[in-house]
Amino acid sequence: MTSPAPDTRDREPVPAGDAQEAGADTPGPGPEAEGRPGRRRWSRVDAVVALVFLAGAFWVTARGWRDPGGRLLGSRPNDQGFNEWMLAYAAHAVSHLENPFFTTLQNAPTGVNLMTNVGLQLPGLVLAPVTLLFGASFSYLLFITLNLAGTGYAWYHVLSRHLVDSRAAAFVGGLFCAFAPALVSHSNGHPHITAQWLVPFIVWRVVALSRGGHVVRDGLVLGGLVVAQFFVSLEILFLTALGCLMLVLAYLAVRPRDAVRRWRPMLPGLAITAVLVGAAAAYPLWMQFAGPQHRVGHPGTPDIYALKLGSYVRFATQSVAGGPTSAVGWAPNTTEQASFYGWSLLVLAAGALWWLRRDVTARVLGVVGLVSALFSIGTTWTSGTRRTDIPAPFALVQDLPVFDSVVVARFALITTVALGVLLAVAGDRLAARRDEPSGRLAARVGAVAVAAALLPVLPVPLEARGRTPVPEFVTGGAWRDHVAPGRTLVPVPVNGMTSLYWSSAAVAGFAVPEGYFLGPVSATDATGRWGVDPQPTAKLLTAVSRGERDTAVGPADIAQARADVRYWKADAVALPDRGARRHDDLKVVLDALYGPGRRVDDVWLWDVRPFTR
Repeated sequence: MTSPAPDTRDREPVPAGDAQEAGADTPGPGPEAEGRPGRRRWSRVDAVVALVFLAGAFWVTARGWRDPGGRLLGSRPNDQGFNEWMLAYAAHAVSHLENPFFTTLQNAPTGVNLMTNVGLQLPGLVLAPVTLLFGASFSYLLFITLNLAGTGYAWYHVLSRHLVDSRAAAFVGGLFCAFAPALVSHSNGHPHITAQWLVPFIVWRVVALSRGGHVVRDGLVLGGLVVAQFFVSLEILFLTALGCLMLVLAYLAVRPRDAVRRWRPMLPGLAITAVLVGAAAAYPLWMQFAGPQHRVGHPGTPDIYALKLGSYVRFATQSVAGGPTSAVGWAPNTTEQASFYGWSLLVLAAGALWWLRRDVTARVLGVVGLVSALFSIGTTWTSGTRRTDIPAPFALVQDLPVFDSVVVARFALITTVALGVLLAVAGDRLAARRDEPSGRLAARVGAVAVAAALLPVLPVPLEARGRTPVPEFVTGGAWRDHVAPGRTLVPVPVNGMTSLYWSSAAVAGFAVPEGYFLGPVSATDATGRWGVDPQPTAKLLTAVSRGERDTAVGPADIAQARADVRYWKADAVALPDRGARRHDDLKVVLDALYGPGRRVDDVWLWDVRPFTR
């Protein structure tokens, strides 16, 4: 444990009990001391903290809870629809013992590689009973809510047990890590990004490996955590590993001799971790990089998804000081507002770093936060909202494997963690000085400064909007009489999100064409792209629904329509009785393509099995 107050001697981030070995002049209390970090048990304070984090999470997602099945939470409804489908498919895969890493139930018949997308295998498995009982939309809302509460409490737990004495300081650190603009903006549709409740434990176990001791046990524990995070979010695992690497390199720069000493006991433990992870993740990794429908890279150039230097001093859309236009031009979209701290918080952080300039923990956190922030800017520096031609740090790594698939703005997630931990460390140092003559005043001034800096970035509730109802034909299960297991139901108009919403409502009980996913350009070009090119009949029906063509169809259209349902392996084509634009025109066209349809519940249905079997 570090000494409670900064002075003129360097300090390093070591656990209590190792202080004497590390050369700290004022070690923490002995092992028998009550309340010592690492020795604390669950208390009423911890319970209150957990309830506060849970209340904060419900505050952010409150508008979605008013009607989980009838509303879409946040500004990215397509992303929510995609993740609801992933949770629905996970429940289907569990109940039908199907492959959790690849499926043909979306983008029939070619399928989707779930490892190159967001598979959510572990959350989907855990939430499967909820999904089967209450539906994918309820599971999604529960997941996105618990992510915020769980991430905040996880950081509080690790900080209060292993780094700081002050529970209040640990609370502030956890509050920032979970409710800063980074995770709140990603709550607009990215549960795989907000699911960071394992990250603090992974980081701490990496630090614990440097102490030596129980190498096999520590290596296995770290390996288990990494495997679990692998099946929650591979992207967050990559950023966590990168953050840990930055931590090690920063410590090497600040305390090279001690860093080398601590590196030696880490190697055996990391080797054990690598063996465990390699065994558990071998098949998923093959699927990720060489399996069917795998992709290489991310659509577009890295700078499309990068932040700008000015992004760090402005306020996010969903913050107290922000608004609908506060982030326009400074972030790729409303989900990628991973910085947006405002001037006050950056000034506070700079002041804390200056005050703790001889504290090794603070110096390391400063280096990690700055480097990750610079990476988030992209391949070139920016001036205002415009890009220059001057290369920026990410240009050095943009063509490396894995880096070419990273959304650049998300490097600022590492910066957010570094700032959160820095706030906890600074608060702990202030709290430790309360018994000094001027310490009580300093602690009060510091508390006011932290409150003033954090207040503008605190979140406001995410917006919510109504969703188009899925027909009772699907939600009531009548589709089972018309579509065999594994065969395709084609919603009209044929578009990705309608397909996913219908399939999610049926817990992925039938296959659907198209979808919303990342895949390769073609069978011979693995470059990443969004979705697939629609089949000719899908284009025809979309054009009719938009009024871009009339209802006349010829023999060639009919032949193509029947070839397309064979390609989709479809058993039925369905048109909702209400809600579809130009409904009557679509029905006329479908009657011409497949013969007269018939009314079943609240859809018109065309049995296309005579053309596809």
